[in-house]
Amino acid sequence: MASDITPTVHVSVLYNETLQGLNLSPGKIIVDGTLGGGGHAIGIARAVGPTGKVIALDCDSAALDRVDQRVEQLHEELCIQTYFANYRNFDAALERAGVQKVDGFVLDLGLSSDQLADRSRGFSFDSDGELDLRFDVTEGEPAYVLLNRWKQEKIADVIFRYGEERYSRRIARAIVERRQEKPIRMASELAEICRRCDPTPPWVKNRIDPATRTFQALRIAVNDELGSLESFLERCVDYLNPGGRIAIISFHSLEDRIVKNAFRENWNLNVVTKKPIVASEEEIMNNPRSRSAKLRIAELQKS
Repeated sequence: MASDITPTVHVSVLYNETLQGLNLSPGKIIVDGTLGGGGHAIGIARAVGPTGKVIALDCDSAALDRVDQRVEQLHEELCIQTYFANYRNFDAALERAGVQKVDGFVLDLGLSSDQLADRSRGFSFDSDGELDLRFDVTEGEPAYVLLNRWKQEKIADVIFRYGEERYSRRIARAIVERRQEKPIRMASELAEICRRCDPTPPWVKNRIDPATRTFQALRIAVNDELGSLESFLERCVDYLNPGGRIAIISFHSLEDRIVKNAFRENWNLNVVTKKPIVASEEEIMNNPRSRSAKLRIAELQKS
């Protein structure tokens, strides 16, 4: 394996709460649909032991390479099978693994710290790279291509719907005016536009970067993130053994609402978390990314 693979800098949020919530024991088979830095997957593999199995998916090939190297360096007997796939296509991965039913699913949605650290893909607001925003760079079109093609109304709609950005129309208008002079290509260019469109004074308490919601909206649209989540939730229950659990960590209200409603509306599921589990003050201090994380867990009825 290549030795020049960049080590992961991602820290799994709600780590202990997720592993406890999955009700793990030796021999169980768990699907980790968002492998990321591999933190959850490695912890799960240790809990299910050599008689169990973790089937891990990620549509970011760099993440798979990092985790494969990390597992190799641990020198432990960990049964983790990795697959290059979007978690919405978990059923194809299960077929390849020769597995029909599993004992649990876990999703840690959103952006990983490794993706933010890769300045060439545009996830960071101040990135000097292209505004790509795709998790799987072999599928779809980069965000900058869409941003230079969409009509102003389409841009405003996407930013408002997926980013809940109050200045969506102002930002869309500024994008169109800017691209008439020169096509937008770099992440830093879009961030600059967003910041100029936000009248909030920089000294306002708890002010987030004005580019945050727009980048979130474009990333969701480019990767069809909500569509993937809905597709997964419609089918995953059919692949669970009785008593099997689904644990999903979301980072914004759009995702959390979809998960909450799907759990409540499925009569075959018992909702384990009546309210979402959130990070402790200590975890937030050590890992600020966990501030917006919400963990919901549901269990397939045993009879």
